[in-house]
Amino acid sequence: MHNIIDTAVEAGSFKTLAAAVTAAGLVDTLKGTGPFTVFAPTDDAFAKLPAGTLESLLADVPKLKSILTYHVVAGKVMAADVMGLNGKSAKTVNGADVKISTDDGVKLNGTSKVTKTDIECTNGVIHIIDTVILPA
Repeated sequence: MHNIIDTAVEAGSFKTLAAAVTAAGLVDTLKGTGPFTVFAPTDDAFAKLPAGTLESLLADVPKLKSILTYHVVAGKVMAADVMGLNGKSAKTVNGADVKISTDDGVKLNGTSKVTKTDIECTNGVIHIIDTVILPA
C-alpha cells in the first residue's frame, strides 16, 4: 500500500492531477501523515474543463491550490460513511463546503459523479470522480 500521491501516480489515469499537485506545491502535504480523503479527478475529468482553463490554473498557483484543496477532506471518509450524508455538506481543506448527494450514485455539488470508491492508502483514501469540482 502506498500514500495518496504514489497510489495516484501508479494508477496512470491521474497524470494531470499529479502535474497540478506538483505545480501547486502540495506533493509533500499529500504524502504526509493525514489522514486525507481525496476526491481525485481523472485525466478525462480535467479534459472536460473549457479550453485554456487548465493552462490558466497552472499559471495561477494560489487559485490552483484552492481548487485542488477543494477536492480534499480531512480524515478518512469511506464510501459507507458518505452514503449517510445525502443532502449534507462536507468541509474541504480549502475551507469551503462541498454538497453531497447519494441519489442515483454519489455526486458532489450535483455535477461530479464518484466512479470508484475506497482506494485505501497509507495516509487516507481516494475516491475517483468524473468531473473537476470548483468552489462556489
